Amino acid sequence: MRCRLLNRLFIVVVVLIAHVAVNISHSHSEDAVPTNPNARWWKGNLHTHSLWSDGNDFPEMISEWYRTQGYSFLAISDHNVLSEGRRWMKVDDVLKRGGADVIKKYESRFGGDWVEFQGEPETPSYEIRLKPFDEYRSLLEERGKFLLIQSEEISDKAEGKPIHINAANLAEAIEPQHGDSVRETIANNFRAILEQEKAKGREILPHLNHPNFGWAVTAEDIAWVTNDHFYEVYNGHPSINHLGDETRPSVERIWDIANAIRLSQLKVHPLFGLGTDDSHHYHGVGGSRPGRGWVMVRSKYLTPERLIQAIKRGDFYASSGVTLKEVVFDKETRTLKLQIDPESSVSFKTEFIGTKKPAITKANDSEAVPALPPSDEIGKVMATSDSLSPTYQLADDDLYIRAVVTSSKSAVDPSFDKQQQQAWTQPVGWDAHAE
Repeated sequence: MRCRLLNRLFIVVVVLIAHVAVNISHSHSEDAVPTNPNARWWKGNLHTHSLWSDGNDFPEMISEWYRTQGYSFLAISDHNVLSEGRRWMKVDDVLKRGGADVIKKYESRFGGDWVEFQGEPETPSYEIRLKPFDEYRSLLEERGKFLLIQSEEISDKAEGKPIHINAANLAEAIEPQHGDSVRETIANNFRAILEQEKAKGREILPHLNHPNFGWAVTAEDIAWVTNDHFYEVYNGHPSINHLGDETRPSVERIWDIANAIRLSQLKVHPLFGLGTDDSHHYHGVGGSRPGRGWVMVRSKYLTPERLIQAIKRGDFYASSGVTLKEVVFDKETRTLKLQIDPESSVSFKTEFIGTKKPAITKANDSEAVPALPPSDEIGKVMATSDSLSPTYQLADDDLYIRAVVTSSKSAVDPSFDKQQQQAWTQPVGWDAHAE
């Protein structure tokens, strides 16, 4: 009897020791998931292309570049396709796009066992396999450090113009939905994305790409497609007409015109502005290179769902080089406060840009219709600051305020002439004007 009791006691003690040891190990592990982490800024790019469509490198190589350059997340968004299933590409076509060393670089980084060929070498039928998203993500993702998000650039057209819309965190590819006009085409594609979001019960982030590419989308078009809440205020592709021209507004000017229409006439949610690369070229061949534009998203967790939720709240800013330590909007005092990350021998200019609430004009005897403000009152610089901690308190008649911070440093790899490094915050103070 005594032996049995001792044996049982021994077993209980061993189990307790093991339990405590496991708990101690988990609680002190450097790789442990924090119980309640603090919100922090995560750097990411939501618009990128690979050999799955018209890029010139393998998705693993692209992902590795962003991972090693300090990015926290990446969405590879190839045209009208998700990287799924078995896909082979002719070696000759890969070399034509990326140059003579593109496959050598791939093999050098990931090894011969990972790189797969079929057919006879040195023949036109010789092919290399493009790895699908679910395969290569396992090789590159790091918990709490680097995340890949499955995405697609839905590439449509209307009235002879290119209409491109990105969708991040898709479950299934979406075919271009088409329409009889630019506005209808944008609306139809956004509707399909949002329907998948609802049907799959997952967070999906849709955004309109490069409105001035092919001079395709006007500010009025974006304003009236009210299921679109996001567009690219900065896209690093050199062919997207970022600055506009003599008769057409810049991409940033489009933002203010569209939001003036939305908030003064339509009473709907304003547009938020994203920064992206739209990178295609990774070997010095071509001008659409990585590292030009990104978003900084504030979230406790590095997951697709939490990042997208933060972006939908407007808890992010776009950048082409400037880093902000803090972006806070105090709703009680209606004050926007920034904290700029300083750099040695670098100065910063912050412009607070907004639009005043317009007058009410009589459309007829029975109906009062809000008018648009005069053109020179839309997207007006309300205040400027050279401080590293600039602030702006909204007036009662401000429809919204956003900030753009411009550095004295030139862009590292400019996409347009005389480009300076910048950061763009999201419009705030608009709640009272949107139903």
